Amino acid sequence: MSEVGGAGSIVVTGVCGRLGKRVVRLLHREHKVIGVDRRPFPDKPKDVLHEQVDIRRKKLKDVFRHGEVKAVVHLGVMHDPRASASEHHEWNVAGFAKLLEYVQQFKVPKLVVLSSANVYGPQAGNAQFLTEDAPLLGGARFSEIRDLIEVDMLAQGFFWKHPATETVILRPVHILGTVRNAPSNFLRLPTVPTLMGFDPMIQVIHEADVVGAIASALLPGKRGIFNIAGPEPLPLSHAIRILGRATVPVPYTLGKILVRRMWSLRLTTFPAPELDHIRYVCMVDDTRARRDLEFSPARSIEETVRAVDGDRW
Repeated sequence: MSEVGGAGSIVVTGVCGRLGKRVVRLLHREHKVIGVDRRPFPDKPKDVLHEQVDIRRKKLKDVFRHGEVKAVVHLGVMHDPRASASEHHEWNVAGFAKLLEYVQQFKVPKLVVLSSANVYGPQAGNAQFLTEDAPLLGGARFSEIRDLIEVDMLAQGFFWKHPATETVILRPVHILGTVRNAPSNFLRLPTVPTLMGFDPMIQVIHEADVVGAIASALLPGKRGIFNIAGPEPLPLSHAIRILGRATVPVPYTLGKILVRRMWSLRLTTFPAPELDHIRYVCMVDDTRARRDLEFSPARSIEETVRAVDGDRW
């Protein structure tokens, strides 16, 4: 697969996360890559340039000023549920708005933004499979998702206002692998809590398949919003059985009280609203990605689920 062609660099934000490193290790084989992250990147490939800058700062402009940029891949969204609302907003929304300003100013021809299917939100009344036109209700019960929705909306606005840039917004389902996100951390628990009376169907995708979707989005001519799903959906209980984990079923009301108490004592990394993801369905229709991006996942459901126990590289 050959991504965006021609001279110039691909700028990738958020490169020091596990997913970012996977993206860089794929793209640098064929392209000049500039990684942007305020964290250090000591194990970067030798031919990758790392700019250790904060995307909210004006120094980011130098990345665009000192050479042609042919594409930007934005992975740099803060997901820390313990960060304050103001910190979330300043980093995710204000930082992304600044990045969009430079994409416009320097006439970057391609922009890929990694959003999430969580923007739709798990709801009791959700359709079985949500399309890209479904309302973004993820922030209704989970305030930490509101910034992600705002980033998604900013990208949509940019898509319509600046047609000269091929803008692609990817909304992957729960990403599993070596990543330190809520779904992977949840399935890594030695004993997995479940809610009595609830066993929702879930969709998961291997982190390597997400990297593949990003590569597909970088192909010339690709633009739009795409739900990115993995292999076939499965009940949450089936995913837990694949991993051979023990479970402890608890009533929802008691579970919510316990999680809130544990959260306040810093005994868990899961805020109480996360319980909705093991209570209600939030599955997406990925027809558009399969048809227009020509993307389909390469990993089986067993390989995808077991990836949470994979070796850390």
